Amino acid sequence: MISVVHEASDTRLDAFRWRDRQLASKADRLETVGAGLFVAEGDLVVGRAIDAGCTPVALLCDEPMAEHFASRVSEKVDIFIGAEQLRQDVTGLGVPLRATGLFQRPPLKTPDDLVAQSRRILVAEAVDNPTNLGAITRSAAALGWDALILTAGSADPLARRALRVSMGTGLTLPFARLAADDSIGSLLNRHQCVSFGLTPSDSAIDIASIKPVAERIALLLGSERDGLDADTMRTVHTLVRIPMNAGVDSLNVGVAAAIAMYALGSGVS
Repeated sequence: MISVVHEASDTRLDAFRWRDRQLASKADRLETVGAGLFVAEGDLVVGRAIDAGCTPVALLCDEPMAEHFASRVSEKVDIFIGAEQLRQDVTGLGVPLRATGLFQRPPLKTPDDLVAQSRRILVAEAVDNPTNLGAITRSAAALGWDALILTAGSADPLARRALRVSMGTGLTLPFARLAADDSIGSLLNRHQCVSFGLTPSDSAIDIASIKPVAERIALLLGSERDGLDADTMRTVHTLVRIPMNAGVDSLNVGVAAAIAMYALGSGVS
């Protein structure tokens, strides 16, 4: 149903203003049956959310986008049309997005189910910056990797900023989250997954020399500041690095992830 709104304070628009923790609790983000909400910002991301089969709750659009999306969603979905200043005020982004969507979060697979169904698995350990995680997700989807496994301390791929940076690819790359006491090494070993841990250490092998032949491989990435946990590094099969020029210790984790995924073999045909 299409409605015109005239005031940014209209209570029907409250959920569009919510922060990530209001949209989905910690328990919601672990739910395998789907719980909580996420916000898709921008008409491209809204379209990708619909293409991915996510269930829309409400949309806030300009008039042309409202007409466009009305033909793609159920008549029961509230579609609000607002002027530029109203849309800018509601999103708080400083720009009047042509479309913003409020969607139900999709159900998660379990880590075991996801790894079992995948050949190229990316593991993000304590990557807590949504911008970095969004960039990693976009590269993984673009380079043909199959799955993303997150530790308990990693950001949410469906967080507003992460999803915006990933341009909606966080909706097409399946992901699962480990519990705080789950072991990354045990998970990968259960599925005969050959693992590579990315580190700037000089003792690691130049990633350009690696030619994986295993059926199932995993690339492990650590946080921007601390890298992979020492216990995690002891569980991986091979530690790899991207050589740096003198005076530079490492790359941003999002950039490093893209290089490493390409070096280990993308799924692009």
